[in-house]
Amino acid sequence: MIEHKDGGRQRVFVAGLCHETSAFSPIPTTRNSFERFDYHRPRNGQPDRHSRALNGYGAFVRSAAKAGYEVYASTYTFAQPSARTSRAGYESLRDEILGDLELAGDVCMVLYFLHGAQMAEGLDDCEGDLLSRTRQIVGDDCFIGALLDLHANVSAEMVEQASALVACRNYPHTDFDDRAEHLFEVGRMVVENKAAPESHLLRVPMFGMFYTTEPLMTAANQAAAELQDQAGVLSVSLIHGFTWANTPDTGAGVIAITDGDRDIQEDLLALGQSFFRARQETLGMRRSIGQILDEIEAAPESDRPFVIADCCDNPGGGAGGDSTFILEAILDRGLSGFALGLLWDPLAVEFASDAGVGSRLELRIGGKTGPAAGLPLDVTAEVVAIHDDLSQVGIGYRAPMGRCAVLDISGNSVILNTVRGQVFSTSCFTDCGVDLNGQRALVVKSTQHFFDQFGPIARKVYYCETPGPLSLTPDARVLNRIRRPAWPLDEVDFPGTPG
Repeated sequence: MIEHKDGGRQRVFVAGLCHETSAFSPIPTTRNSFERFDYHRPRNGQPDRHSRALNGYGAFVRSAAKAGYEVYASTYTFAQPSARTSRAGYESLRDEILGDLELAGDVCMVLYFLHGAQMAEGLDDCEGDLLSRTRQIVGDDCFIGALLDLHANVSAEMVEQASALVACRNYPHTDFDDRAEHLFEVGRMVVENKAAPESHLLRVPMFGMFYTTEPLMTAANQAAAELQDQAGVLSVSLIHGFTWANTPDTGAGVIAITDGDRDIQEDLLALGQSFFRARQETLGMRRSIGQILDEIEAAPESDRPFVIADCCDNPGGGAGGDSTFILEAILDRGLSGFALGLLWDPLAVEFASDAGVGSRLELRIGGKTGPAAGLPLDVTAEVVAIHDDLSQVGIGYRAPMGRCAVLDISGNSVILNTVRGQVFSTSCFTDCGVDLNGQRALVVKSTQHFFDQFGPIARKVYYCETPGPLSLTPDARVLNRIRRPAWPLDEVDFPGTPG
């Protein structure tokens, strides 16, 4: 166990509470939403094998143990994107973690894996609330670090109460473990009296989606890494924001943690300008369903599939994983050879399971969660396969898919499932017996996380703009709580960048 020269504390407290909240989702969120999807609570705070394997959280546990610190491992839980968590549900999870923190006693470091855009009923800033209550327990001298999703909406309270906020850099989020290890090292320097952290937040007046796979965002990320490497700078993160939280804290920004009061304002502004220059890059990639299908129909045959991202049905952010717009267009055109997943429809899965493999039946599928999901489709389907208790693995996560029903609908493979979630692994298709290279196109319900595994196999990736809240064409009447002026609702003159 680490013993410090000043006789200070040597126990690290680790917990995780993650939810990306959409103000426009029709899907309710309760404590059960977390427990059904991903909930782990090590016994008596003792790290176990599963806790060490968890994305982000596990990197905290491993890093602290390797450095010789004692670890108290509290709750880790994650729910799929959806509406505000019930107040009782959020507070029960929060208080469970804070109760463990009090039981843990004398700690030198608190490390949280949070999202940064979680809301509860009557509460816009769950992270700020948790961090504030944590500070009341541990006092001013304890290091509190929070690992955030880059789609966080950072509040003044979060900055004030945390010693350091660090976000992942990549979208798809393939680097949570790396950034967790980085945050631990920042905390270690502070605990061992080798650094005195000061937080700096520069708000960048824009919101939207910014894919780090593209050139301008790649350059902005590189600039952030170079600034972090400068003397006196402990950490730098680009905050993309989560537009569909629709709060006054919604939007982009840059967070830097310096050692002491190093003057960093000029460097922050330069980095903010680099970020701001990338604002239209992703917007220009979105295409309509008709444009995409026209191009695919005209393309010569190939042994590699096209990939169509159903961007506005990143389950829970807009529709609920059951939108029908793309499938309807495919069927209306009489196209075949497409594979689509994952369409969340537990009732249709039950009907297909009862009918059995090889049966043909009339089914009404999709379109159940509200207007953003489109209309239900009435189809004739052959049940090709039923698979129980499947999961997908990718970008550091294992996510349950539940029971899956593979249907043949007019020569297209459609995978229905019972556990709502976006597609980020090719196993969503291959574990269901769908040959990737045997398809004309793969339609994935995901905004960008799919890209890590599907990008390398795709003949071409299309980002499809469908109706729904996750559209990149904003409506000021809907996004009515966002701080203005902000691009793209307004023309913004950000210093040193083109208008």
